[in-house]
Amino acid sequence: MHPLTAILVATTAAGVASVLLAALFLVTPERHRLAAVPLMVSFAIGSLLGAAFLGLLPEAFSAAGNAGHRRVGAAAVAGLLVFFLIEKYVLWRHCHRDHCEKHPVERTAAGTLVIVGDTLHNFIDGLLLAAAFLSNPAVGLASTIAVATHELPQEVGDFAILLQSGYGRGKALLFNVLSGLGMVAGGLAGYVAFSALKPVVPYMIGFAAASFIYIAAADLIPEQHRRLGLRASVQQLALIASGAGLIWAIG
Repeated sequence: MHPLTAILVATTAAGVASVLLAALFLVTPERHRLAAVPLMVSFAIGSLLGAAFLGLLPEAFSAAGNAGHRRVGAAAVAGLLVFFLIEKYVLWRHCHRDHCEKHPVERTAAGTLVIVGDTLHNFIDGLLLAAAFLSNPAVGLASTIAVATHELPQEVGDFAILLQSGYGRGKALLFNVLSGLGMVAGGLAGYVAFSALKPVVPYMIGFAAASFIYIAAADLIPEQHRRLGLRASVQQLALIASGAGLIWAIG
């Protein structure tokens, strides 16, 4: 498959199809949704960490060669700092439940911030997926799975916030789909830019790994500590391992 075709398919699946799946999931009984979303988040942690440590970073080091290892590491550290700043000054963290203290109390503002922040997040994910596919199709596929598994529970939470902010179901779906298209736009922009700048692809891969690590470690893992007890802990560990194992199998 041509890299551009793969990028378009991947970003459409991760950015738009996840929104449509989340919309279907949102109409399920609330008790089922509240029980399933934490399980999806646990699996997403494993897939994100697996994609970063088992796919993206090894590929980046391999592509950069021995002389470029330190620069790849520097790109990953820079990525962590950039995502820290984005989270601090724009809206980066996402809710994975119906009620979330991460957003302002004012309802209309919360809905607007979710749309703006999600669009920015999706555009950056599209850039990173483009870099992954241009480096190695298998790494691109692993990264797409990692993004999609994170997007689904995130979109469920975003739908809940938009509905609470006064958006009708149709309007919430429309804005979320348009936000998802930001990933397609990011993929196209990444293909154009990185095709002309192949030497920087390994460092973009390192930057992408930082994105996945930051989302898993700073956003998703802290939520796991809300569910205590041996049974919940074993369940979380098994799902995280399953997500990483899927990425390992693809690699």
